[in-house]
Amino acid sequence: MKKSLLLLALLAAATSAPAVDTVEPAAAPRATPARSVDRLANARSAIDRKDWDVAMRELSVAVRESPQNADVHNLLGYTYRKRANPDMAKAYEHYTMALKINPQHKGAHEYIGEAYLIDRKPQEAEQHLADLERICGSRNCEEYQDLAKSIAEYKAKN
Repeated sequence: MKKSLLLLALLAAATSAPAVDTVEPAAAPRATPARSVDRLANARSAIDRKDWDVAMRELSVAVRESPQNADVHNLLGYTYRKRANPDMAKAYEHYTMALKINPQHKGAHEYIGEAYLIDRKPQEAEQHLADLERICGSRNCEEYQDLAKSIAEYKAKN
């Protein structure tokens, strides 16, 4: 009984944790250096802790090692946007690069949509929401639901 309750609690915690990004298999080049994979893992861990300086340091090296990795660019954009002093120009630059590398990158569509809401451009955010619906094939994927929620909250406040 205790084991099944513990298992249920662990499953609930895992499914309720917010996703920082979506690992996109098609986005990673075939020969991603092992160091870059480690740096990406370290960056994700730092982002979970909201340690933006460590995340930025790891991702800055990772992008030099793997400049065609959409996940790295997506997380760099996210980190630039979430820092205490956001650099939205850099965030857009990296989200755009992630989408250039992989136009189907769900995480980059979600996050650039959220960035557009910060810049009070809901129409652009809604375009990325439409892109997510097309990519996901429905409205049931997490990225679509998260961006839809952000857009609804934006509209309720404005």
